[in-house]
Amino acid sequence: MRATLTPKIGLAGIQWMFFILTNTIVVPLTLGHVFQLAPGQIAFSLQVSFVLTGAACMLQAYWGHRFALMDGPAGVWWGFTLSIAASAAASGADMKAVGGGLAAGYLLSGLMMTVLGLLGFARIMRRLFNPVVISVSLFLLSAQLMASFFRGMLGVGEDGRMNPPVALLSVLIALFVAVLYLKGRGWVSNFAMLFGILLGWAAYGLAFPAPGSMPDYAAAVQGLFPWGSLRVDAGIMAASFIVGFINMSNTVTSLKAAEKLYGEAATESQYRRSFLVTGLMTLLTPVFGLIPFGTFTSSMGLLESMKILHRQALAIGGGLFLVLGLIPPLGGWFSGLPVSVGSAVLFVAYLQMFGTAVRSVEGTRFNSKTIYRLALPILLGVSIMNTPSVVFSALPVYIRPLAGNGLVVGILMSLILETCVNWTKLDIAKEKGYD
Repeated sequence: MRATLTPKIGLAGIQWMFFILTNTIVVPLTLGHVFQLAPGQIAFSLQVSFVLTGAACMLQAYWGHRFALMDGPAGVWWGFTLSIAASAAASGADMKAVGGGLAAGYLLSGLMMTVLGLLGFARIMRRLFNPVVISVSLFLLSAQLMASFFRGMLGVGEDGRMNPPVALLSVLIALFVAVLYLKGRGWVSNFAMLFGILLGWAAYGLAFPAPGSMPDYAAAVQGLFPWGSLRVDAGIMAASFIVGFINMSNTVTSLKAAEKLYGEAATESQYRRSFLVTGLMTLLTPVFGLIPFGTFTSSMGLLESMKILHRQALAIGGGLFLVLGLIPPLGGWFSGLPVSVGSAVLFVAYLQMFGTAVRSVEGTRFNSKTIYRLALPILLGVSIMNTPSVVFSALPVYIRPLAGNGLVVGILMSLILETCVNWTKLDIAKEKGYD
């Protein structure tokens, strides 16, 4: 979509920058601490994350899928990595060995995405991911993200308890953004998220003043593959293959949802280029202690709220984010955005994803039998999301992250049901009164 640079698109680019920031900032920080990296190495990984994510967004906007859909550290990989690391730490395993195994698994996943994408595997995935599977994916992703944002809004600490003052401010910020979006007109509604972040950040600074010193993000490179030297581990490799497939499905889900919003179908070439960009970025991530990239289906929430579809806005946001990585003091300052403020704003923005999930199955009829194709995978996935991870501790270590991931299990269940059950036959039989 061609667009002349206007103040409106420029502001949309700034809003995209904050969207990218709030979706990625926590990932390299948490993983750096999990794998016990030195502060200098964590800072360097953070900067590289900014640069690669910004570059990926710009490449996708202008050359890859050419939609305003963010690319960055994938949530499904983040959950998988944290689960593997937690299981390894609990069993006393060598974290360097585990980190090296994960790095090798990431490389396998990146290579798989690149090769399969170039070979046109998207055609097969597009057939597998019909409107019902896409709806299941969006419903489960909405549930997973909203739960995460809700915890962030509450200011939950290490003791597992909420911080009432922080929670109150978060609720007020969320209400402010919702009112701007629902009642505001024109620019006010389009940039409700941006206004919410800026005013919410200012309010947080006034309510909870912190020492004026800026975080030290002057990075010092302490070696490549910081999690550990490459190491082939059959269990991690097998699990990485499955997670990589699910991550590829996010691209298909995202592009199919974007097709409806943009009113134009993505070409086979767009799918190939999208997989190529994401796959190549994924091949770089383990070198710097980062997780594989993926297309953010959650971008649909921002697009639905902002109603500015120009890809140039995403490219501007990606470019600004890349600059934050190249200028450490600037990146360090923006990294101080309170988690509760970002969570409150995204909580409202992502409500639109639920609507996208509903619209994905518009026109599909359900009866007392065919409703299982939607209800079973969604409710199974939500049930697993709400089950404590310790419940799955009896399973083999490399199965736990998959069996305990409601999003992965729900999507796989939906794919199995859509592939193995003739729902049209059941629908006709029900209409004729057959049991």
